[in-house]
Amino acid sequence: MALLNFGSKDTTSVEINPQIETFLKDFSIEVMPRTAAKIENLRDLLPRGTRVYVAHIEGTPIQEMIATARRVAAEGFDVMPHFPARIIKDETTLRNWIAMYQGEAGVDQALLLAGGVTKPHGDYECSMQLLESNAFGDAGFKRLHVAGHPEGNKDIDPNGSMTNVDAALRWKQAFSETSNADMAIATQFCFEAKSVISWADTLATNGITLPIHIGVAGPAKLQTLIKFSIACGVGASLRVLQRRSKDLTKLLLPFTPDEFLAELAAHKTKKPEFNISHVHFFPLGGIKTNTKWTIENGGSSAVPVSQS
Repeated sequence: MALLNFGSKDTTSVEINPQIETFLKDFSIEVMPRTAAKIENLRDLLPRGTRVYVAHIEGTPIQEMIATARRVAAEGFDVMPHFPARIIKDETTLRNWIAMYQGEAGVDQALLLAGGVTKPHGDYECSMQLLESNAFGDAGFKRLHVAGHPEGNKDIDPNGSMTNVDAALRWKQAFSETSNADMAIATQFCFEAKSVISWADTLATNGITLPIHIGVAGPAKLQTLIKFSIACGVGASLRVLQRRSKDLTKLLLPFTPDEFLAELAAHKTKKPEFNISHVHFFPLGGIKTNTKWTIENGGSSAVPVSQS
């Protein structure tokens, strides 16, 4: 077991599971402008070069998104803003956003997704249409991530099947083979490792070889996780939280992703070709809580930010 020693900060030495430590290397985390604004300096929390996704929620002015991206980049982190197709009016708007991110924050990567809006605000309904526009290719973006749904998505497949989400990933796989950008799948957060392993293996069997960045809910109160899980349509693995809620000895304790990550990390150790390559955190219990837990469990950045 390794002992925690992160920089010169005062920390308590804790035993680290070496498999989880390896699995957490080059982890990423998601922030929103309003949550990032509460953190005086992200350098106090995150390893230099960590990829920070900036979530674009409906109603957030693009100026706030750009300002957050600029601040995160200036503090030494790789910025990956969300581009939710359904809140982008048209191609002119899309290209303007890309130009602003590039010009003001040096952004060259993005997460493309449909977004949580039921009715599109303009011309786009899904991330495939954003890719088809070639706006990111024209701008020379080096990395593009697309959404993955290990448990399906009722918005995409109302009947509860995986038909449309699987077809979309096959399309994105084909697109990746013609794109100059590095592409990967970033998933919704999950709680049940066995179902995630089965899903990832099925994708690989079906020829979808894009690396997977698995979504993980950071430490939080159990009630908070259940609320977000229902709101985000996390289905099958919600039973993990429901079982925990029935255990009175655990009900009041914060949930941490130890067991979920340990099972995935052990599988990755036994099967190095397993296509889950990175961990992406949703800090549902707060950025400080999430980053503290991650660093204490061996999380680190594998690649320094670009020469800044």
